[in-house]
Amino acid sequence: LHEVADAVHEAFRSTGDLGPSGRRDGQYAFDVVANEAALPLLRRAGVGVLSEESEPEAGSGSSGVVVIDPIDGSTNASRGIPWFATALCLVDGDGPALALVADQASGRRFWATRGGGAFCDGVLLAPSGCADRGDAIVGLNGVPTQPLGVRQIRMLGAAALDLCAVASSVLDGYVDCVAEAHGVWDYLASVLICREAGAVVVDALGRDLVVLDRAARRTPVAAATPALLEAL
Repeated sequence: LHEVADAVHEAFRSTGDLGPSGRRDGQYAFDVVANEAALPLLRRAGVGVLSEESEPEAGSGSSGVVVIDPIDGSTNASRGIPWFATALCLVDGDGPALALVADQASGRRFWATRGGGAFCDGVLLAPSGCADRGDAIVGLNGVPTQPLGVRQIRMLGAAALDLCAVASSVLDGYVDCVAEAHGVWDYLASVLICREAGAVVVDALGRDLVVLDRAARRTPVAAATPALLEAL
């Protein structure tokens, strides 16, 4: 996974085209370049691939499927806002097994292994412990339909990193206010990182977040504690 993130980083740096790809709405030219840098390494590993930027691929072995968003936060990247990442999660027969979220602007890397904890650049992660909504600083996607009653909000624009911010106690919670906005590649790596760190993440409508369906969309909500999650 680290090798894939390295390859994406070099591909992104080498392309000067920050405009649309012309292939579909919301896709940038560098999204395609980043995906093309990632695919050969994943194919060589024998894993299946579920990417935001290409059709699903079956693996040549039995190692599972890697869910990948080559550039999460593409609009931020196109505007020079330093909050975008490569997100990868290996899913095997027991669910998410390995996850990496590589902050491609700062160079920080968040990772987790199932049952092995979550880390940022080798430092063990833990959420803030915030349980009171009135004390919470919360990241948002979209605009809430009513006040959330939190201390402050932030709208940062890259779900993978926003969720990692909950895992690392930078944010106390995260609320997706746009129903059906996120594909599994946007959040799955960060879900494993959050859960291994001790944060809680659910779908707002009670659905399973672990889904290998390219068409599926979910509405993730995360918090440092179960009490805060319930309040949000």
